[in-house]
Amino acid sequence: MKPRLISAIVRQACDRPWIVLFAAAALCAAAMVYVAGHFSMTSDTTQLISEKVDWRQREIAMDKAFARNGDTTVVVIDGETPELAEQAAAALAQRLEARPQMFLSVRRPDGGAFFAQHGLLYLPTAEVQATADQLVSAQAFLAPMAADPSLRGVMTAVSTLAEGAAEGQADLAAMRKPMAALAEAVEKAVAGAPARFSWQRIISGDQPGGVLAPTRRFILIHPKLDYRDLMPGEASSAAIRAEARSLGLTPDAGVKVRLTGAVPLADEEFASLKDHAWVVSGIMLGGVLLMLWLAVGSARLVAAILATTLIGLVLTAATGLAAVGRFNLISVAFIPLFVGLAVDFGIQFSVRFRAERLETDDLKAALVASAGGIGGSLALAAAAIVLGFLAFLPTDYVGVSELGVISGLGMALGFLLNITLLPALIMLLRPRRRTEPVGSAAMAPLDRFLIERRGLVLWAFGLSMVGSIAMLPLVRFDFNPLHLRNPKGEAMSTVLEIMRDPAQTPNAIDALARDIPAADALAKRLSALPEVAQAITLSSFVPEDQDAKLAAIADAQFLLDPTLNPLEVAPPPSDAETVQAMRDTAAKLRAAAVQAPGAGAEALRLAAALDLLAAGPPQARARAAQALLPPLRVTLDQIRALLLAQPVTLRTLPPELIRDWVARDGRARVQVSPKGDSNDNATLRKFSKAVLQVAPDAAGAPISIQEAGRTVSSAFIQAGLLSFAFIFGLLALALRNLREVAFTLAPIVLAGFLTLGSCVLIGQPINFANIIAFPLLFGVGVAFHIYFVLAWRSGAQDLLQSSLARGVFFSALTTGVAFGALIFSQHPGTASMGKILMISLIWTLVAALIFEPALLGPSRKPEG
Repeated sequence: MKPRLISAIVRQACDRPWIVLFAAAALCAAAMVYVAGHFSMTSDTTQLISEKVDWRQREIAMDKAFARNGDTTVVVIDGETPELAEQAAAALAQRLEARPQMFLSVRRPDGGAFFAQHGLLYLPTAEVQATADQLVSAQAFLAPMAADPSLRGVMTAVSTLAEGAAEGQADLAAMRKPMAALAEAVEKAVAGAPARFSWQRIISGDQPGGVLAPTRRFILIHPKLDYRDLMPGEASSAAIRAEARSLGLTPDAGVKVRLTGAVPLADEEFASLKDHAWVVSGIMLGGVLLMLWLAVGSARLVAAILATTLIGLVLTAATGLAAVGRFNLISVAFIPLFVGLAVDFGIQFSVRFRAERLETDDLKAALVASAGGIGGSLALAAAAIVLGFLAFLPTDYVGVSELGVISGLGMALGFLLNITLLPALIMLLRPRRRTEPVGSAAMAPLDRFLIERRGLVLWAFGLSMVGSIAMLPLVRFDFNPLHLRNPKGEAMSTVLEIMRDPAQTPNAIDALARDIPAADALAKRLSALPEVAQAITLSSFVPEDQDAKLAAIADAQFLLDPTLNPLEVAPPPSDAETVQAMRDTAAKLRAAAVQAPGAGAEALRLAAALDLLAAGPPQARARAAQALLPPLRVTLDQIRALLLAQPVTLRTLPPELIRDWVARDGRARVQVSPKGDSNDNATLRKFSKAVLQVAPDAAGAPISIQEAGRTVSSAFIQAGLLSFAFIFGLLALALRNLREVAFTLAPIVLAGFLTLGSCVLIGQPINFANIIAFPLLFGVGVAFHIYFVLAWRSGAQDLLQSSLARGVFFSALTTGVAFGALIFSQHPGTASMGKILMISLIWTLVAALIFEPALLGPSRKPEG
């Protein structure tokens, strides 16, 4: 657009300001109605990269074969005792299974009926035999409690051991730990404090393996999600937590329930974006208002700029929805991009208007003169920015591709509004004329220095650029999404804790084979790789050496069956019978302690505790029963189930388990886990490379992390080259002077390299979030340097003392303050984006105000 045409448009807007305002208001209202009726946003991060990319196709194929392994919520249940963990997991899983409208599937990968019965078969043969021997040796202890599962039965079991010790048939020293644990539980019951007791630890001697179940259990849930919501899993996670609370699964009860997995991790990330958002927004708004006031010195001009920007933002949202159909997590960044660049247009026009107002008190004449002076630069800058954003369109990074379309449309709208609505608002608001100079005479020494010491300045920047280029190999690209999340969040801290175990890490790779035998063969090859900790298939759930294990279990079952399944079970005792049993047991413990004075301290402690409990109120004994009897029932049930183990084959595995490993078409899954720190990028890189060499069709988080990084990097390189080519062509066509084109683009390239060099020096990696800073850097840089080159070629003198320099300076500060506020975000990725935006804007400002004037040199005489 020629300056003459822009002046004519501004003149028409000044002649009919109310019509322009009403038209803009009507368009804004229509846009708001359209946005309200058509607003759609997806928080599905898988849609940010094109499905046509090879690694995405492999991911999609895996997701189709095993759909419920994708968007999962992992419930991690930690109990103070194994029994509490098992009880909690079983109860919560049962509750959640009863809500199919919210949970598509609920699975217990480490529990349930199958593993309760066959769990021993998955231990080494020696441990199975040791466990069977432990159970048999505990027969005399278990028998009284199985026949009388009450406090009286517990006392009978303890009395039996005490009598054996008193008669020299048992070693009292070997019972120190069980008696100490019982004494502690009884003492807490007497004192009214919560008591946690584990019979499994008593029986097994607190050794791993055997019947000692882990204190951590897992539930895998495939929830229904609504990707129109910013946190699509929030409702399902809230339901899980509500069910846990209703069951009393709280830390006070000895159970901690935490949520992690793909769904809670994503929701937690978006929640961290909202956390303290009001602080960030407040700093951003206050900073923008302050910078605008300093730039234009008029509340009415500030109001006009803000109104123009806000109306443009609404119109951009509507046109963006019409163009792409819905927003994604990247394309919504059009909001800060539009605000930053549209405010720049407003500042440039308003600062030039203030300068023209010094020459005339005629409001309209000053506005038309401003359009003639700055309009051409604004038009060329807007066109260059639009082309720069549209360069993202052909890339595979769909998120940024759509951002480019929306932002490109927004820049066109922003420019049009700043030459129509902004002049109309200024005409209506009639800001007071300011008489002080718009430029700054204090910059005269710097103006002279940049011209007189031009060579020195250019050499200094040249060396800085060479140094930055030399540091490029040191630029770190960290596209691991886990590193963008708050490590203190529940989901993130839990997954980091889980990842310490290679068998449980979510950073595993899946490969598909045509059938189970082919999967087993592939797993064998993968297991041989030094980067692989283990490779699992469905066949991994068929235990080895079953004959020997089953024989040991059968022998124990033969001996223990009458003990665990007595023909008669005693009726519940009265309180008086329980009290008498406690007193009798205390007496026998003291007698046993006399026979073993060196090992009787725990026996005497337990005896004293039982005396206090017997003398106390019934409520104390009820508390003791609550501490001792529920875990007793869990332990007895688990032992009964374990002793009923049967041979396991592929055909006898549970259908739920088979569906996790074999697709409907018969293809079988191989799951491969990394060796080493699975949260380390270097480890994942080596692991992914090694697995792909053996299984080229594999997919999984480690591969996605690496490939997504390459895809995003390639997209930005491709878009950068296209942007450079498009803008070079535009500037060559507009300026018709290759030297001036170089003068415009060189500072942008310089600022980019200096920004990357600064990232190396402060140790800031480039990631999925902060890489968005570079399109803004490019857009702002193009605008600033076009302003200076066009002013220089028109013969402007002393650039740093001009109103243009003031506009550029405060425009950069406004954008810098606005985006610098992101540093205070609780989301690490957003905070890093604010940091890089600040760095890039500082270098852009330095390149515009220091390097550009030195590069341009003495001003040219005006043409014609």
